[in-house]
Amino acid sequence: MERTVATKTYKLAVIPGDGTGPEVTAEGMKVLQAAASKFGFRLDPRQYDFGGERYLATGEVLPESAAEEMRAHDAIFLGAIGHPKVRPGILEKGILLRLRFELDQYINLRPVKLFPGVETPLAGKKPEHIDYVVVRENTGGLYTGVGGISMKGTPQEVAIQSMVYSRFQVERCLRYAFDCVRRRHTPDAPWKGLKDADRHAGKIGQLTLCGKTNVLTYVYDLWERAFYEIAAEYPDVKTDYCHVDATCMWMVKNPEWFDVIVTGNMFGDIITDLGAMTQGGMGIAAGGNINPAGVSMFEPIGGSAPKYTGMGVINPLAAICSGAMLLRELGEVGAADAIEEAVAVVTGTKLKSMAAGRMGYSTSQVGDLVAGQLA
Repeated sequence: MERTVATKTYKLAVIPGDGTGPEVTAEGMKVLQAAASKFGFRLDPRQYDFGGERYLATGEVLPESAAEEMRAHDAIFLGAIGHPKVRPGILEKGILLRLRFELDQYINLRPVKLFPGVETPLAGKKPEHIDYVVVRENTGGLYTGVGGISMKGTPQEVAIQSMVYSRFQVERCLRYAFDCVRRRHTPDAPWKGLKDADRHAGKIGQLTLCGKTNVLTYVYDLWERAFYEIAAEYPDVKTDYCHVDATCMWMVKNPEWFDVIVTGNMFGDIITDLGAMTQGGMGIAAGGNINPAGVSMFEPIGGSAPKYTGMGVINPLAAICSGAMLLRELGEVGAADAIEEAVAVVTGTKLKSMAAGRMGYSTSQVGDLVAGQLA
């Protein structure tokens, strides 16, 4: 009797969100389904209406049951959050930050990768020069909201927001970053930016700590001490340190110096947007909110771009690349690689620009191009 091999099925929570979010999510799912078909697994998506329209209709930002429902899935695929009729901060804090905190998605992972054919504002830089990853601590620091306002609306008003980190939060982020270097490299293929002496010493890649130890002398003293203590457990990884302002300068002048950067929440938020511009803009910048032992959430890092809603001109490649990250986290590495390779062909041979309305194709046509290249 012939045995039937069970097909692996992944349950996805899909949150299209606001503005152009539903448009890019549809193209991301189109490509994910094409990859699933090609590589022999199934996707079982369930859509959730969290976002501005739901809030305006019901007054509810996120149901109390949301986090528990998300835990029943293998991953979350998010479009965008942000509505022009909702005051900034309500949806972002009530949906994005709340899900990150309640699901303990303590890593924000941001590849900064220049694809073939994509224009960068950095003169003379090519895909081989811009290919690194930022590991941002995602649940601590200034974003936890520790602080407050007193005497609001008076001339004596005082506002305080504190950067708070525990050793536990710092260590688990740093360990993830060291492991990230190992995942990116093998001893047979050392990182191109290492000096010969480092290669001969058996180093496989470099982890750079981005901080501000000369001013934030308490928080980043903790980060730096933990960084070098943990580095002793990773003798195969080269280590470096850069102040955040120097990091910004080198990201522009010599991005090829970086392999993996690890940093705190606020600095990571800022430098990843800088990185996105160097890789061609928000239209191709993907990101993941990772809980290595739980459910992770993947999203394009650009906003909802409400002025382009319904026009079919927004670039879906950031959402498509986020889908590749989602599959990689689920262990479908071959499918993830295939999506990125398909994107590289499309950017290198088809698209005129990454900018909305200037791609030479509609939003859905770009999704078709990537899905077709997969097939």
